[in-house]
Amino acid sequence: MSRYQTLVPRPVQARPLPGTFELTPDTPLVAAPGAEVAADLVRLLLAPLRLPLRPAATGDGLAVRLDPGVEHPEGYRIRVGESGIELSASTVDGIRHATQTLRQLLPDAAWRAVPPPGVRWLVECGEVSDAPALAWRGGMIDVARHFFGKHTILRYVDLFAMHRLNRMHLHLTDDQGWRIESRRYPRLAEVASHRPHTQAGWHRDTGETDGTPHGGYYTLDDLAEIAAYAAERGITVVPEIDLPGHASALLAAYPQLGSGRHTVRIGWGISTSVVKPLPATVRFIGDLLEELTDAMPGRYVHLGGDECPLYDCWGTDQEVLDYQRELGLTEQVELFGHFMRELAGILTAHGRRMVVWDEAFVGGGLLADSVVAAWRGDQVSRRAAAAGYDVVRCPVFPTYFDYCQSDDPDEPLSIGGPITLADVAAFAPVPESWTDAERAHVLGAQFQAWSEYIPNAGHLDYMVFPRACAFAEVAWTGRPAADGFERRLGNHLSRLDAAGCRYRPLSGPRPWQTGGTGYRRRIGGTPIAKVREHLEKLAERADIPPNMATMSRRA
Repeated sequence: MSRYQTLVPRPVQARPLPGTFELTPDTPLVAAPGAEVAADLVRLLLAPLRLPLRPAATGDGLAVRLDPGVEHPEGYRIRVGESGIELSASTVDGIRHATQTLRQLLPDAAWRAVPPPGVRWLVECGEVSDAPALAWRGGMIDVARHFFGKHTILRYVDLFAMHRLNRMHLHLTDDQGWRIESRRYPRLAEVASHRPHTQAGWHRDTGETDGTPHGGYYTLDDLAEIAAYAAERGITVVPEIDLPGHASALLAAYPQLGSGRHTVRIGWGISTSVVKPLPATVRFIGDLLEELTDAMPGRYVHLGGDECPLYDCWGTDQEVLDYQRELGLTEQVELFGHFMRELAGILTAHGRRMVVWDEAFVGGGLLADSVVAAWRGDQVSRRAAAAGYDVVRCPVFPTYFDYCQSDDPDEPLSIGGPITLADVAAFAPVPESWTDAERAHVLGAQFQAWSEYIPNAGHLDYMVFPRACAFAEVAWTGRPAADGFERRLGNHLSRLDAAGCRYRPLSGPRPWQTGGTGYRRRIGGTPIAKVREHLEKLAERADIPPNMATMSRRA
């Protein structure tokens, strides 16, 4: 099979032609006038080939050209002939995508850190013309419930770039841990970044734990490094500080921001740890956002806004009630909206756009340029788009990769499920039933890897891949995966092998990936059909409350 027929995500057009070209130590990297920076990025991305790719102004070899005739800002063209390769695009982003596709056309060893002895970099002649349908093609990694070190995140940047995903959303704070250094507020690292042990198994009411301390955080320099490494590969990192709920870890370190006593939680579910929406809290969060935006120059910051039991917390706090009256507000949900808009204003002052979960849209907590990450189904995302807000589509079904991948009893512990590879491949990120105006507000889509039941990097690989391969195709093309996807995926998996990704095989888990008989054994959890039914009922209401009421997406 031609490698042009194994590309993931599938390009708009790709066709093989007779002949081959070989990249060798003598192959020059030819930069057309104005394409010198783009050529430097090609050399960076092809560094694993261990070829010098010496710069040249003319001649045959690997040529890089910025061509305004390539209309889409992320579009690109590849032409491989017997005398050389040409990568052309109108922007550096397009050249990046062309280079990643070229690596897929090379032998699988192109995805190893160092090539094995004797490999030849032969490329089949052919042509590719391609461009993405959606601007936001992302994935969320939850590093708060279980912490994944810097090197895991850098490896995932490479895996995202391999699949032409361009947004990495890091869920950096939650009840179970705060993962961001603050030089102004050091107790966040000292107190909020670790817990004495972790819930074992699915049933949190048993009180069973693993007995092992867990923790970690990224320094501001780590975050700056991650952001810079990602930017070189065309990926924007979107950091999330989840507010005003999911704040147990924050309040364990700085209890004056909330009511009562709080500890870093060891178990899952919705907590009553909600920060007070007072001016002192806004100033505190503003300081944290200043540190974060200084370290991470990306355009977006996610501020959560989900699963807040407002009435249980603010409705019984006299200081909060007095402030609510001072503002002339009658409902806690109005105060919620006021608080989120104040934080959005801080981000605006730093040149950023706020991203929030869809509860913040329903609760009135947005500015005109806020982005809604809509997780509770099609109807709430359509409402946000109809109201004129840009939307990132991330419905629980089928973009939540913390749900198991089959009903096989050998699957390891998860929140519930299943969400299968076929479910992800069938996802339509831009529903045909929406109006043109609503569809125009779909920025894109992203998958979610919540980590309550993902304790280490190997299991993260297992839960994310190969479902992320199907998602990447859906997000790139803007429609369900094309016919023949699983056949192409079967060939693509050898690239993941070379990259060291410990994915779930299409036939099921390997023996060491199963749940076994201990606390990691499979438990049915919440059936995905029940989750979908619940969210659909919520979506029928005109006033879906921020506190979500009866079911958490996160166990």
